[in-house]
Amino acid sequence: MRRLLLLRHAKAERSEPGTKDFARVLIDRGRKDAAKIGAYMAAHALIPDRVVLSPAARTQETWKYAAAAFQPAPAAMSVERAYDATPHTIFAVIKDTPAAVHTLMMVGHNPGLHELALMLIAAGDIDARERLREKLPTSGLVIIDFAFDNWGKLHPQSGRLERFVSPKTLEAAAT
Repeated sequence: MRRLLLLRHAKAERSEPGTKDFARVLIDRGRKDAAKIGAYMAAHALIPDRVVLSPAARTQETWKYAAAAFQPAPAAMSVERAYDATPHTIFAVIKDTPAAVHTLMMVGHNPGLHELALMLIAAGDIDARERLREKLPTSGLVIIDFAFDNWGKLHPQSGRLERFVSPKTLEAAAT
């Protein structure tokens, strides 16, 4: 079995004229949300063997705050083509993952991550799938399980949505 964790970067500052999208950083809410998702992952033993990040400042910072919940934090690697990537580009990055990696985490951007999740999921909790179809919010975490034993076997509609959480759904569940 293989597990894929897709994490959309946390809430970042708005684009401003003259500012590069690549350099946008997290706002305070984004830092708190990323830490909340990291704490959730650590509490539920959702520990990636490998973390692949977009090199954009907001994805790097999202992982920094999420990873603080782990002791030690899983190593992360930046992959240039993960920045503003299409679902097919992210798909190719995943397929290239070594077989020794059982749990892979991708920290990136919409619309690519959202479209990829919808492309890969064939089964799983119906309510969670409906919520995911509507939106993958900032700091949204999608966990997809696959029955195969090698990432090279990845294909559309091959995954089961194990869970889909966001800071908002975690807050709602806590009340």
